[in-house]
Amino acid sequence: MNRKFGFAVSLCITLLLQVCGTAAAQGQGPTQGGASQTVLSDISRVGQDNEPAVPQPGKAGGTGNPELGRERRPLYRFRKSDVLEINFTFTPKFNQTATVQPDGRISLRDAGPVIAEGLTSVELEESIRSAYAGTLHDPKLTVIAKEFDKPFFIASGEVTHPGKYELRSDTTVAEAVAIAGGFTAQSKHSQVLLFRRISSETVEAHVIDVKHMFLARDLNEDPRLQPGDFLVVPKSTVAKVMRYMPTSSMGMFLTSGHF
Repeated sequence: MNRKFGFAVSLCITLLLQVCGTAAAQGQGPTQGGASQTVLSDISRVGQDNEPAVPQPGKAGGTGNPELGRERRPLYRFRKSDVLEINFTFTPKFNQTATVQPDGRISLRDAGPVIAEGLTSVELEESIRSAYAGTLHDPKLTVIAKEFDKPFFIASGEVTHPGKYELRSDTTVAEAVAIAGGFTAQSKHSQVLLFRRISSETVEAHVIDVKHMFLARDLNEDPRLQPGDFLVVPKSTVAKVMRYMPTSSMGMFLTSGHF
């Protein structure tokens, strides 16, 4: 037996022992008290000041929904290239359509530019009302997004069809993976990464154990996605090693009479 083949055999045996050990550990009964195992854990937060984060599972800065931090149904905030329809209730001659420019502003008729990017419709209505304060007395108006970037999520890594998908309704992590074609044979679905931007300077990352949820037949801890969420399914350790394993050596090992 040459040195390369011996190394391959030793490495494969080590991997098989690790897989068996993991399976044995997962085969243990439910946690004490019958409580289901937590499959969601905070792993990092990247902030403007680059300060180390204090892990707070399922919570982002103490605000929003405790399930992955952020509101369940956050208000839409205008973005560049959005087309807005501005309607004045009692002075329709000021009705107009405006586009959010690359600098984040919209140009108002007889009132000049105002910031629109990052604002909700209610906040922008207040800004427009202030812009027309010298022309109109307490104007009543509404702002409607006529054209806008539809909510989406991105699935990447070891899914069958990675890409950008519209987020048309309540969608969980497991459902998003299914929309992207499901896991590949090389996926490590016990460590699905969910990246979520919670501010313009901060991104929160979580590890989702989808494998545990499937084995437990319990999707109660399957978090719902938010617009802009980024899912990454990593490659399993075995798949990474197999990539560099000599094919001929693996064939000899798997057909060996020693096992």
